[in-house]
Amino acid sequence: MIKCVSGKKVYPTSQIAEDALIEARTQFEYGLNKGPAAIYQCDDCGCFHLTSQGAMNPRLAQYISDGKLKRQKEANRWIEKIKKR
Repeated sequence: MIKCVSGKKVYPTSQIAEDALIEARTQFEYGLNKGPAAIYQCDDCGCFHLTSQGAMNPRLAQYISDGKLKRQKEANRWIEKIKKR
């Protein structure tokens, strides 16, 4: 497993990092302008990390504007309710 000197979680490709970014946004509640919003390629390890800095990732922005993120969050809430039964 690749590790980074930054201590941040490592994603080997930008696609995997974008998937993790969207998953994080569907799993957790972040305040306004909080939480991960983009990905970047690390100069130290060459892999990708999530960041709350900079412009929002275009794919994440599209998920938000299309309502996909909101629907996935709602689906996740129902899954958790069903699991608790």
